[in-house]
Order: sequence, then C-alpha cells, then structure tokens
Amino acid sequence: MDVEIGRGKKGRRAYGFDDIAIVPSRRTRDVDDVDITWKFGPHTLQIPCLASAMDGVVSPAFAIEMGRIGGLAVLNLEGLWARYENADEQLDRIAALPKDTATRTMQEIYQEPLKAELIARRIGEIKDGGVLAAGSLTPQRVEEFYKVALDAGLDVLVIQGTVVSAEHVSSKVEPLDLKRFIADCPVPVIVGGVASYATTLHLMRTGAVGVLVGVGPGHACTTRGVLGIGVPQATAIADASAARVQHLLETGQYCNVIADGGMRTGGDVSKAIALGADAVMVGSPLACAAEAPGRGFHWGMATFHPELPRGTRVQAGIKGTLAEILTGPAHENDGTLNLFGALKTSMATCGYETLQAFQKAEVMVAPALMTEGKKLQKEQDVGMG
Repeated sequence: MDVEIGRGKKGRRAYGFDDIAIVPSRRTRDVDDVDITWKFGPHTLQIPCLASAMDGVVSPAFAIEMGRIGGLAVLNLEGLWARYENADEQLDRIAALPKDTATRTMQEIYQEPLKAELIARRIGEIKDGGVLAAGSLTPQRVEEFYKVALDAGLDVLVIQGTVVSAEHVSSKVEPLDLKRFIADCPVPVIVGGVASYATTLHLMRTGAVGVLVGVGPGHACTTRGVLGIGVPQATAIADASAARVQHLLETGQYCNVIADGGMRTGGDVSKAIALGADAVMVGSPLACAAEAPGRGFHWGMATFHPELPRGTRVQAGIKGTLAEILTGPAHENDGTLNLFGALKTSMATCGYETLQAFQKAEVMVAPALMTEGKKLQKEQDVGMG
C-alpha cells in the first residue's frame, strides 16, 4: 500500500533486515539433514556465499581459501591487484592512512592504470590454487578486459556497478549490450546491482545466471547519502524474488537472486534467504577475517571514485579466521561468526531442508525484534547489545 508523502507524491513503505523476523513453522528438523549447497550455471558451492569484489576483502590467496571452504570469492579486476605488481605495498599504505586523508590518498593510489597482464596473472594464481576463479568488471570496462580474463581461465564473470540496468542510454559512448554480450559469453555471468522489481526483471531477461540485489546497504557504502538512492534490503530482496517468479513463468529459466550487502550476522543471512535470495554476497563480515588483505580495514568499490566518492574506509577489525567466520566454530555470541552454521540452524529450527524450501518461510514485520527483552545486554554492551 502506498503511503502519502505529500499531496504530489506517494511511496511504498520499505523494510530492512532489522524490521523483519522469520516465523518458526509447525515442523523442526535435524540440522544435519539441512542442505545449503547452491547451484548456479554448471557450478555447485557448498555454502551459498560470494565474497564481495573489494580490495580489502578478496586477494588471490583469499579466493583460494574461500574456494577450499566451499564459497566463491570475486576478485576486483579493476582493483589494486590489477594495477600494481606488489599490491601488498599499497594495502599497507591504505591501512596506515589517517582518517581525514584516507579518501583523497586512495583516489591517488587508484590512478595507477589497469594492466591486462596483471589481470591474467591474478586469475592464473587463483586457478593454480585449484578453485573456481571469479572476477568483477564494471560495464564500462567489460569489453576491454573480459577476453584476457577468459583466456586466463576465468570461470565466472560478475558485471557490477552501483546500479546496473539492462538499458543504458548515452549520447557519448556506445553502451554495453548486455543481452548480446551474455549470450556470447562462454562462462556464467552475474550482473548487478539492482533494488527494484522492474530493474531486476529486465536484467534477468539479459540471460544472466544471477542478479545482485542491493544498492547502498553495505557498511562501507555511502551511496544512499551521497545520491539519495537505495531500497532497504528486505524489501529489495522480496521484490527481486517476485521478478524471478515472473521471469521463470515467461522463459522457463531460473535466475538466481543474490542478496548483496547489508548483512552482518547469521540472522541477517538467514533472513535474506527466507525473503527469497538464493545466495548472499558479503563484504565487511569477511573483511574481519585474518586472511583478508585489508589489514582489518574495509572499503567499497566506489570509495576512490575520482570525482564523486561513494564509500569510506572503515575499520572492521580481525574477528577470526575465514573458516570461523563462515562455518565456525564461533567463540562470540553476537552472530558474526559461523554465519552459515547459523543459516543451517535457522533452517532446521523452522523445518526446512533446502534453500529453495526456506524461501517459503513465513516472515513478519517485527520492529521490536532486535530490542525486545535486551535491556541488560544493551546496558552491559554484551551479546547483541
């Protein structure tokens, strides 16, 4: 139902993860019987998780470890690893920057040109680790660099921007024809981000195997403040899942909805799946891993934009190993470790065996969910306080 904002404008009410609760069903299930494997294109992952294509999150070494655990890390093919022979030097430099000069200095660091030979080398390093290699390019750079990435062994291509549409209009340049490009691309293509039903449906019609859903929800992202654009994630995911149903009815093709950003805890991941996502892409929770290249810091893909930065360098800290963050064991009680053990427990508690079954779970609007009865936790700054 639309809410009247003023006489000349109405708008829908939208909800974020903290506004939503998953409702237990009449059945419970043994957690060992829960299956969270995720299939997309010809690939199967043991956990439905992509690591965000951000330089503070994914390095070639991180991608190898992520693959061994069962997920898929996406390397930013326009990031430091594709600009510098020794990216670690620049990562050390970024971690040491004072807060008040970090953005300006990062703009300077990222002025170093992209090098095709480094893109090929980084993908080769990941492939040498025996795992799937995934890389991200913006729509403006896809045609320039995708061939060198494919020749190096890229398994999954992610075409990613703040907002990606199926119909970019420009009087200056010839825009990327996503439908033609994806039809000709020999590897699965994931595209995004989007935040609405119509945009998701149009992107699904390009033939992508998955669509990234999320505009501005990330912990390091400032898009919503800088541009005023975005949709709270719970509503964005639910709208995208409705688009998936319509696309399936139209074409008989299933396109994956991938919730991208805004998730900090296992509860957030569980809600994303219950709202209709097939998998999640996370950044800041993985930036807290000991193996992450950001030295405890995290920043978005548009933090260093030369004219209009839309992100900030935030301190994520180190919470544990990548394995502990993804699959445990947890040694904290705030939900930030063992994210996918939490997902399995949530599914088991609600009686669901597979991810697609869990998408049918009942949810309700519950604004008191995160505060009800938590007075002592809040006062003592423990647990979820």
